Amino acid sequence: MRRINGLTALCRAVKGVAAAPSVAGNPVRHHRLVQAALSTTTNDGALSRSNWLSYNRTAAGQSTSAAAHAVAGVILFSAAATALGEEAHAKEPVQSEFRPKDVVLYQYEACPFCNKVKAFLDYYDIPYKVVEVNPLSKKEIKWSDYKKVPILMVDGEQMVDSSDIIDKLAKKIHPDKAVGSVADNEEKKWRGWVDNHLVHMLSPNIYRNTSEALESFDYITSHGNFSFAERIAAKYAGAAAMYFVSKKLKKKYNITDERASLYEAAETWVDALDGRDFLGGTKPNLADLAVYGVLRPIRYLKSGRDMVEQTRIGDWYARMEAAAGPSSRIQA
Repeated sequence: MRRINGLTALCRAVKGVAAAPSVAGNPVRHHRLVQAALSTTTNDGALSRSNWLSYNRTAAGQSTSAAAHAVAGVILFSAAATALGEEAHAKEPVQSEFRPKDVVLYQYEACPFCNKVKAFLDYYDIPYKVVEVNPLSKKEIKWSDYKKVPILMVDGEQMVDSSDIIDKLAKKIHPDKAVGSVADNEEKKWRGWVDNHLVHMLSPNIYRNTSEALESFDYITSHGNFSFAERIAAKYAGAAAMYFVSKKLKKKYNITDERASLYEAAETWVDALDGRDFLGGTKPNLADLAVYGVLRPIRYLKSGRDMVEQTRIGDWYARMEAAAGPSSRIQA
């Protein structure tokens, strides 16, 4: 396994903030966006067109992008103070005979379940191509009977549902790994916690108020697969719709204070680490990758910045950024 200096890895993570242009105009296809927003996450760890808008990410990409870089830099510098002198694990290479040869991910860039899959692929340094799916027409996956994302094609085999995808990939790259240990049970428990609890903290936080909702849709409109008209509608009609939908989600999941619930979830995860660098010990396991993957969409939003500033999760997240390393995505 390659090792890299902890401070170098942390500094490199600052580059995760991307700029996104603002788009103004009259909303169109408003009814479809509202209809989409009113659905929630499916139980199988995937997003359909109708619930895509309820789980989206953004980088601080408005005119305040420079400030966001500065905030991220301060946070990472603080984490670096405890990482000096330590070695951060980077990329867990897969033996060539077990490495998939042709991997294509059909995704929404902002989907937390898609980001779970990408975290796995990045950490194990498995090259993959990405097809960005239009969440309204879904024309890119017309060929599939499965109408949600993520869809992963691995050497011609279709895989669906983020957790199932990761299970199958893990078995492919580690065919001789024994299962059933105490560590495996702990990993399974926390992977379930991610799908059944942590993901439900996201939408109420990133759409908590109008400014945070617009921040999110700045990213969506610049990185999603939209036509010009859809881009305009998504930013303004979508942000407005999700502001109100987030209130419904708070009620559904019995959330009284969205930030407090997010902070509690972050602290719960840190408690689970019990002093370890990762839940997996000296290197991440599948639960680490799952938590990291679903938090990626909010890390550099206001909600994510607040979470790192107000909880103990920042050091672990910085270690995960270093471990996952640069994206393994290749040109389609």
